[in-house]
Amino acid sequence: MQLFGSSGVRGVANEEVTPEFCLRMGLAVGTAVEGRVAIGRDTRATGAMLADATASGLASAGNDIDRVGVLPTPALQSYAEREGVPAVMITASHNPPQYNGIKLVGADGIEFGVERSESIEELLETEAFERARWDETGSSRRVASARREYITEVVDAVDRERISDADLTVALDPGHGAGALTSPDLFRELGCEVHTVNAQRDGSFPGRDPEPIPANLAALEQLVRATDADVGIAHDGDADRAIFFDEQGHYIEGDATLAALAAPTLEAGDTTVSAVTVSQRLVDVAERADASLELTPVGSTRIISRVRDLQDGGISVPIAGEGNGGVLFPEYRLARDGAYTAARFLELITETPASAVVGDVGGYHNVRTTVEYGSDADREALLAAAEAYADESDGELNDIDGYRLDVGDGWVLVRESGTEPLVRVYTEARTEARAHELADGIRDRLDRALD
Repeated sequence: MQLFGSSGVRGVANEEVTPEFCLRMGLAVGTAVEGRVAIGRDTRATGAMLADATASGLASAGNDIDRVGVLPTPALQSYAEREGVPAVMITASHNPPQYNGIKLVGADGIEFGVERSESIEELLETEAFERARWDETGSSRRVASARREYITEVVDAVDRERISDADLTVALDPGHGAGALTSPDLFRELGCEVHTVNAQRDGSFPGRDPEPIPANLAALEQLVRATDADVGIAHDGDADRAIFFDEQGHYIEGDATLAALAAPTLEAGDTTVSAVTVSQRLVDVAERADASLELTPVGSTRIISRVRDLQDGGISVPIAGEGNGGVLFPEYRLARDGAYTAARFLELITETPASAVVGDVGGYHNVRTTVEYGSDADREALLAAAEAYADESDGELNDIDGYRLDVGDGWVLVRESGTEPLVRVYTEARTEARAHELADGIRDRLDRALD
């Protein structure tokens, strides 16, 4: 049994992630933890239904519930750490509107690691739930302060005076997600002039899909140019990620953002952690700083687990993350936080334009594409084709998550998505033409596997 993918549980709401499932999840979590549990959700249309079902399961196990409402995942994590309570987030993050899911957070504000997630899966499989006596079942209370406290925490954690003095103009696209309820106020409190698009809370996501990829961000690009903004910022559905546009309205690769944030953060002897999708940009930054780089399978859970292991061994890990906009600053909190990441990026552009900041870590071109499958047989055919491609290649292979091949003047990665029925293809090279050549080669092989 494997319910937890690269970042929690996800599926089509009311088909795969149903109220019945969430009731059982609540019972499992309530059996595994003691005392109060917080529940939050993003703006998805099915969020209230699934949060109610989860709360029922928790109450049946004897847990009291703090209902913190609609808020970003990092805001729920902030609440969990501040109150010392575990938490359940109802979200499908960047997935399309019909999806929903669950992320589990410990009382330290950090997502459940692999071992704790597996223990929850075992409880769900065995249904060895603990149920409270009728007069010891849990009760719920509503908490209205979590969003406000989160905004204050982020503002206090960065150099507000430096950002405010720079008189920055921010174009913001929270994508109708949970960030719409926090990020506009947060950036204004940092002293920025803020212009927004898709900033109305709406679980059908009418303006764009939740994933902040270039194809979904045309409105933000236009807003940056129309308002002469210093930077454009986009979030995913639960606002644990941040993606940027520069002052010219050009999309900034998430890998470039991660490397730009790492450059002033890493020092000699530090370690940074990223996924197997890592760009050569971060490799270069780590080498220049005389720092180490460790790779994990894709997903925040895997990265967080590795960072924890390194920290337990006395190793400094000041920054970690992936090129999808999910960046972690473990000294702040071992969690992805889109607003905090954006505020740290604002610090970088107070004196230097965004285009120059990422230009310092440039020189690479990326291509990302996906192949959708409709059956297990198609999935197996795609993965077999990827394996055969890797076996035939002269490139250096890393197979900790899919097949990553370093071919000297670039690299290619093929891996199965942990959240959707897709096989993902990533390539990177020094020239755009070479990056497309690598992508076209493996994509052709995958397409033929489905013929």
